[in-house]
Amino acid sequence: MRVGAKACYPLALSFVRPSTVKMRYFNTEGPIHCTQHYCLPPLTRWDMEEILGLIERQKYFLLHAPRQTGKTSCMIALMEQLNRVGRYQALYVNIETAQTAREEVPRAMRAICGAIGASARGLLGEERLFEWLNQALAEQGADGALSGMLTRWSAAAERPIVLLLDEVDALIGDTLVSLLRQLRTGYTQRPGLPFPQTVMLCSVRDLHDYRIHARSEPAPITGGSAFNIKAKSLRLGDFSPEETQRLLQEHTQETGQAFTPEALTRVWELTQGQPWLVNAIAYRTCFEQPEGRDHRHPISVAMIDAAKESMIVERVTHLDQLADKLREERVRRVIEPMLAGETLDSVPLDDRDYLVDLGLLRRAQGGGLEVANPIYREVLPRMLASGPQDSLPQSAPIWLDAQGRLDPERLLKAFLGFWRQHGEPLLRSAPYAEIAPHLVLMAFLHRVVNGGGSLEREYAIGAGRMDLCLRYGSVTLGIELKVWRDGRPDPITEGLTQLDGYLNGLGLDTGWLVIFDRRAGQPPIEARSRVEEASSPAGRPIRVIRA
Repeated sequence: MRVGAKACYPLALSFVRPSTVKMRYFNTEGPIHCTQHYCLPPLTRWDMEEILGLIERQKYFLLHAPRQTGKTSCMIALMEQLNRVGRYQALYVNIETAQTAREEVPRAMRAICGAIGASARGLLGEERLFEWLNQALAEQGADGALSGMLTRWSAAAERPIVLLLDEVDALIGDTLVSLLRQLRTGYTQRPGLPFPQTVMLCSVRDLHDYRIHARSEPAPITGGSAFNIKAKSLRLGDFSPEETQRLLQEHTQETGQAFTPEALTRVWELTQGQPWLVNAIAYRTCFEQPEGRDHRHPISVAMIDAAKESMIVERVTHLDQLADKLREERVRRVIEPMLAGETLDSVPLDDRDYLVDLGLLRRAQGGGLEVANPIYREVLPRMLASGPQDSLPQSAPIWLDAQGRLDPERLLKAFLGFWRQHGEPLLRSAPYAEIAPHLVLMAFLHRVVNGGGSLEREYAIGAGRMDLCLRYGSVTLGIELKVWRDGRPDPITEGLTQLDGYLNGLGLDTGWLVIFDRRAGQPPIEARSRVEEASSPAGRPIRVIRA
């Protein structure tokens, strides 16, 4: 099921726009407020029949999605709708404050129960939860404080309770086990003992993927075993192309500033509907760029591309958080072979699912894994190449001619000189050893395009290659990267055939095939690096760089 990513808070269903309200804007921080932010009607993007059916049948279930896709906004909207109808007493609670307690269960349970009590007091006007918490602590201790408090609340409530707990995956170890098992215990004791009718847990990952390392357990346990009462896992979806366009056109309706049809399409192409990215690109374009702030000026593709580039260069928080994940070993096990063009046969399914849950990857409709959107596809190798790039020696742009145009022959000579002199130490600075040559070459090419060009990448999982397209002024250069490893034949024949297909897509008559020789026992880089001339199967002249 696809569930919507943005909701309105605190007036989830109210779209009245008083004339006294200041101009709205695209939001990238926290829940959506429809009086302040452009937004989509939230509950129309939920399968409300299914959700209300789960609540009616007294089920406990899970909502999961990558960060900054609108989970909190959706949960708040659901809470307000349920309370407005009046059949249930619904409460949204963020429990991440308990994260600082780590595995100190007494302290963590007080934090969780305190967060529930504070939310009940602030949102429902219910003052008694702290009294019930103290009673539960006195009678049942920390391991029963949550279930005891919820039992007392459920017994006193006039309507069935629906509890929406956010940031569950902020908890670890014994604290997470205690939370899940107290909820499970209360669930299984119904209807003899009163307990919330429905509990929704919200997190980044699906609960069955959790591997909980608790001090009290002899071996890691799964979230599924600790919370085997879960009826369903719902995943929050990204915006569709139509929803992306509708959100952008809210700005046009309010200000009169139009997006060109090409710009609307470009936002979708770059973001694939990822809610934070859609809002962030639109905000930068419409409210930060000088042209964009003049609402008489239509939004063009060039303005969208400039906003995208500035986000990447500035390493905005959302992208920086994703890049930080690249340090995790289980992320490396997936991303490294993807960038190298290798298959994922030996990568555990749990690792692949983890990256899908994080939102870094997605499963394509035709099968296979791919990076979730073009922005992430550009960010990942850029971040990995940042170490080698920062280590590059200073050099003049000798790849440019007297008129400032890129000269491919000068670029080739400059790369060979750079590679022979600095290749070995820079390879050691790259974070992913298997694709270290790729990262060093990309670092060098980024130095080139920083003068006014662009570098595009295509991954070919299972094909053993990475394709690069360097654009600088009127020059477009197609480059294919291959690695020659121990026990494999020279990849030149396969590479020339593959490069033909890539160049055909770019409309180019020539290109480079770069073969990094990573076999054991080879001469030093400065001795083995050379250029050969070759012809592709389609008759294209190809420069083969042996490195």
